[in-house]
Amino acid sequence: MSTKARLYTSPSAFPNPQRLRLFLHEKGIAEAYDEVIYDMAPGGEQRGWRHLKMNPWGETPTLELADGTYLSESAAIVRYLDALHEGRRITGATPLEQGLDAMWDDRVWVQILYRLTTQFHVLHQGLGPKLELTHNPQWGEHCRKEALSHAALVDRHLADGRDWLLGGGEPTFADITLCTAIAFSKFGPVATPLDERFEQLDRFWQRWKARDSFRKAYADGGGLEELAGLAG
Repeated sequence: MSTKARLYTSPSAFPNPQRLRLFLHEKGIAEAYDEVIYDMAPGGEQRGWRHLKMNPWGETPTLELADGTYLSESAAIVRYLDALHEGRRITGATPLEQGLDAMWDDRVWVQILYRLTTQFHVLHQGLGPKLELTHNPQWGEHCRKEALSHAALVDRHLADGRDWLLGGGEPTFADITLCTAIAFSKFGPVATPLDERFEQLDRFWQRWKARDSFRKAYADGGGLEELAGLAG
């Protein structure tokens, strides 16, 4: 029996577990954890009683530690694992970098990725009638507009020639969240591809696609035709 800590996640089309998965590969620690991939839709395993005992919110990812402790919420798990393991600090090496990374991660998550995920859930009943409780097309379209508005601000920030949000030579967790947001924006029902609308976000997306961590994290294709060649 494995003695590794266990991560409960989902396929890479689902953005929050994917933020964690991309971090694990960027940090080089993916092999240190056993990953259980749920059948999110239509199976809804994440809302079954077994997972609810670990995480009453019924969401992924959830980290199960060897002592029986459970940790959930993507950013919380990432910050814990980044401090736990040696190597490059993905969430920032200095207090200022950590603050800047948290600032940009909040901006991208709240104003772009969360808007897109809300759009997915309420505009198309994303996970199906078994799991979705709200169908509100007007709110979904509002979220799409808000995501595009804030994506324009991030695009402008990257227009000074920097490769990553903090301006350093390597991506931080905020960049991982932005990468995941772009990927999800291209996913079938969301249909709001940020890389097609914004020049700097396209450059950013292409830069991520060239990274080894990206190819490993999206090995199942992420539900995107352009990434289908990564499978296998």
